[in-house]
Amino acid sequence: MKYREHIFDRLQRFDWIMALSMFVLLAIGMAAVYSVDSAEGRALIYVPTQLIALTIGLVFFFILGSVHMTFFEASAKIGYVIAGALLVLVLIFGENVRGTVGWFRFGGLSFQPAEFAKAALVLYLAYMVSKQGRRFDRFHYIVRGGIPTFILIGLIMLQPDFGSALVLGGIWFGILFFSGAKKRYLGAIGLFVIIVFITGWFFFFAEYQKDRLRTFINIEADIQGAGYNVRQSIIAIGSGRLLGRGIGFGSQSQLHFLPEAQTDFIFAVIGEELGFIGVLTVFVLYALLLWRLITIAKMSPDDFSAYTIVGIACFFLIQIVFNIGGASGVLPVTGLTLPFLSYGGSSLVINLALMGMAESIAASAKRHESALTFLG
Repeated sequence: MKYREHIFDRLQRFDWIMALSMFVLLAIGMAAVYSVDSAEGRALIYVPTQLIALTIGLVFFFILGSVHMTFFEASAKIGYVIAGALLVLVLIFGENVRGTVGWFRFGGLSFQPAEFAKAALVLYLAYMVSKQGRRFDRFHYIVRGGIPTFILIGLIMLQPDFGSALVLGGIWFGILFFSGAKKRYLGAIGLFVIIVFITGWFFFFAEYQKDRLRTFINIEADIQGAGYNVRQSIIAIGSGRLLGRGIGFGSQSQLHFLPEAQTDFIFAVIGEELGFIGVLTVFVLYALLLWRLITIAKMSPDDFSAYTIVGIACFFLIQIVFNIGGASGVLPVTGLTLPFLSYGGSSLVINLALMGMAESIAASAKRHESALTFLG
């Protein structure tokens, strides 16, 4: 009885503005995925799989949202170890999809360990920060977070999956930046990333990943080849005008001019079928979600909670910026999903699990004053 009352109490303390933003995004995403799926002229494939992932994800959302944040802190180290083990195992037993060995296949379902690794790194880095004693000015602080981060990045680049590696590095850099690490250390990290990128170009990047970068530099260079997807995406977004063509009536997505419309270019589908109003709605919902995360970080009762929220905010922000930037041609296409909107079971489940963690921390934060000073 007391346990039930505890869960009810925590649910009452949910940040429902953030949750409502998430639910509306999920509804828009399901409508867009349905539109793409129904255009294939066969029985629906994407929608049932996405509904299964949505159901699993919502279970995680409410369960994790009802447990105390100390559970996440206690699980941080074991979660990191599991993530590393899964990334090793997928290189041995994983399925190769378009040149990337990054998925376990179970019948009709698949699991991408890189998505779990993103969530695991958020918790591990937050745990590391909480044990640092706020000595964020020391080089030891950089090394202590950098080594575990680059272990996961190295394993992911062996797949290779540049997009996921980018997210992992961005989470680490974001936590360093907001915790107040010295600027010279951040500059050194930037230089190191450039060196790693150049090395990756010659030894790790697949040819299609190089093509994406070449296309970003000059989309017109190969308009019928590597630049085709981005060109069609830009056309789709522009053709939506103010109100859009309507769900299921987008010519680019419905007539198959837009490849990977359900994942990399779901934003283009929304732009074409829901128009400027739909795109603006998506931007407002993401802004609300990120604003609430920042607010929760300010209210958080301890460093672990605060930096977990910072990591979650960085996780979402990086994927939002690079997916939308790639679809609109202002950034290279990285293969990153658009949170809550793109088709992808592993991504959706992890997104919802992270939101559950954020809601758990929000419930605890409402009882405490902020212990976070850098955002104050």
